[in-house]
Amino acid sequence: MFIELHMIQNFVPSNLNRDDTGSPKDCEFGGVRRARISSQCLKRAIREAPVFERTVATPKGVRTKRLVERMLELWPADKAQPAEAEPVLAELVSELLSKLEKSGKTQVLVFISPEELQQMVDGVLAQWEALMAVTDKERSRAIKEMAKELERAFRGRTSAPDIALFGRMLASNPSLNLDAACQVAHAISTHRVSMEMDFYTAVDELNPDDTAGAGMMGFIGYDSACFYRYARLDWEQLLKNLDGDVALARRTVEGFLRAAVAAVPTGKQNSFAAHNPPSFLLAVVREDGMGWNLANAFERPVYPRAWGPATWPRRWRPWGSTGIGWSPSTAATPSARWRRWIWTPTCPSTAWASTARPTWRPGSGGSWPGCPPPRRHHERAVAAPLRPHAVLGCPEPLHRARHRPGTLQEWSGGPALRRAGAPPHRARGGPGRPAHGCAGGPGGTAGR
Repeated sequence: MFIELHMIQNFVPSNLNRDDTGSPKDCEFGGVRRARISSQCLKRAIREAPVFERTVATPKGVRTKRLVERMLELWPADKAQPAEAEPVLAELVSELLSKLEKSGKTQVLVFISPEELQQMVDGVLAQWEALMAVTDKERSRAIKEMAKELERAFRGRTSAPDIALFGRMLASNPSLNLDAACQVAHAISTHRVSMEMDFYTAVDELNPDDTAGAGMMGFIGYDSACFYRYARLDWEQLLKNLDGDVALARRTVEGFLRAAVAAVPTGKQNSFAAHNPPSFLLAVVREDGMGWNLANAFERPVYPRAWGPATWPRRWRPWGSTGIGWSPSTAATPSARWRRWIWTPTCPSTAWASTARPTWRPGSGGSWPGCPPPRRHHERAVAAPLRPHAVLGCPEPLHRARHRPGTLQEWSGGPALRRAGAPPHRARGGPGRPAHGCAGGPGGTAGR
C-alpha cells in the first residue's frame, strides 16, 4: 500500500533553503527558472517538527559524528571512569559504524537511534570485566565479535521512526543501510521566479551624533513563490523497517502526515517569518502501481490571479482545529477498511456528517453517513480544500468546476475538481452529463 501526499504552499518573501552562495535554491523546469526547496531540507523540517515527535511518541534518531561523546554520556558513573571506557567505546564504533578521526569524531555522519546507541553501551558493559582482564590483542578480537553481533541485530530494522521513514546510508558498513520508506520530491514553484536582493544596513548606536553612515551593510537574496510538494510513503517498507511494529508504524504515518503539513524550513525565518500553511492538501491511497508526481501540471508556468475578498474566511476556518484519522482494523496488514486517510477541518454539519468533525464510520466499507457505498477501485483520494463545507471521500469522477477551492480526486478517468457544497443539480460529470454516485447523479445524495 502506498500513501501519496500532494500540497500547494505559497510562501511570502523568504530564503528557506540556501545554496553555497547564500541565495535561495532554484532550478530550471519548463524552460523557466523556478524556486526550489530541497528534499533534504523538507525532511529535516518534518523530523524536527514538534508534532512529529508528539505523535509517534517514540525517540527519534540522531545524525551525528559525536558518537563516542554520546555513548560516554550513557555510560554509568559507578561502572568505570569515562577515561577507561572511552578507548573501548571508540574501538567498537570504529569496527561497527565508521573509522574515527584524530578528534574522536567519526569520518561520516551516522544516522542512529537512541536504542541502538544504548545497545552498544550495554554490550560493552556486559563484557566489561572480561575485556579488562585480557590483553589488548584479545580485547580487540572480543570487540570485533561484539561488533558482528550488533551488526546482525541492527541489520534491516530500526526503532527510530524517522530513520524508518527516510532511510540510512552508511558507506563504511553497507550492511547497515536501510531503504527509505518515504520518497520526498524537491518542492518547486508553480511559476517563474526571479531572485531579488535586499540591501540592509545596521546603525552603530554609540557613534557620535556628527558621524554619518551605517555601521554595517550587506545584501541578502530572497524570493516569493507558490510551491508544489509531493511525497510518497510505502507502508510495507515502513513496517519492515520498524521490525513489524504495526502500532508504531501507524503512529509514524500519522506523525509524518501531520508534520508534513505543519513543518516549515527554518532558513532565515528571523528575517522573513515565512510561516505560511499549505493552501491545499491531497492524500491518495494506492494498493500498488507507479507514483504520480503531478509537477508536470505546472510545466507551463501559471500566472497569479486575485483570490477575492473571501480569502481570510476560507483560510482560517479549516486551520482552527484539524485532524488526520483513520478507521483502524485489527489485522496486521491494513485492509480496505483501514485505508482511509482524511484531512478533516472543523466545519458546520453537512448532509454527509452530523458532527462538527466528520470521521469515517468503522466498518462502513468506505461510505460516509448518507452516502452510498463507492464502487470498487484500486485507489481513493480524499482532500480538504479551504472551504469550510468541504465534502471528503467521494470517489466518483467529476467535472473540473470553474471556481476554487474544490475537492481534487483521482479516478480511472483522471484528476477532477468538484465544488464542495454544491446541490446535486449543480454537480456535473462532464459537459451536459450529471455525475454518478455521491455527487447527485443516480444513487446520489442531496445537500452537498
